Amino acid sequence: MSSQTKIFVLRMKELIYTCIFIGLGILLVVLFLFMFSGNKKKASEPSASASYIPGVYTASIVLNGTPVDVTVTVDADQISAIDFVQLDETLNAMYPLMEPALDDLTDQIIASQSLEDITISEQMKYTQTMLIQAIETALGKAEGD
Repeated sequence: MSSQTKIFVLRMKELIYTCIFIGLGILLVVLFLFMFSGNKKKASEPSASASYIPGVYTASIVLNGTPVDVTVTVDADQISAIDFVQLDETLNAMYPLMEPALDDLTDQIIASQSLEDITISEQMKYTQTMLIQAIETALGKAEGD
């Protein structure tokens, strides 16, 4: 019996490609396990009884270099009012959709007591989106721990 020595020639390029594909495969498997694991926490899930620190909270929006304050008044467990703080007449003339957009949002938010599932009007979508961000900021200040 004669044993013959077999020699394998590995090219460095092929070895590097193989290592990269194996690494990507492992990363993909870990990503799938993380994505489809059953232990998901729903951080943005609205709670049935939101708790706020009662008070009036403000958030600012800058329009054409002029700050506009949006106030959110909350009780211990509900949002009671959303309004502007002294909206300047010139800003009101330059941005005529500000007050109707806020009135529409206020009605929806107070009725649902949530910022989820708010219907944004196609005519005022940019204005309402900007106002929703300001309201979220003010409510973030009001949330109790």
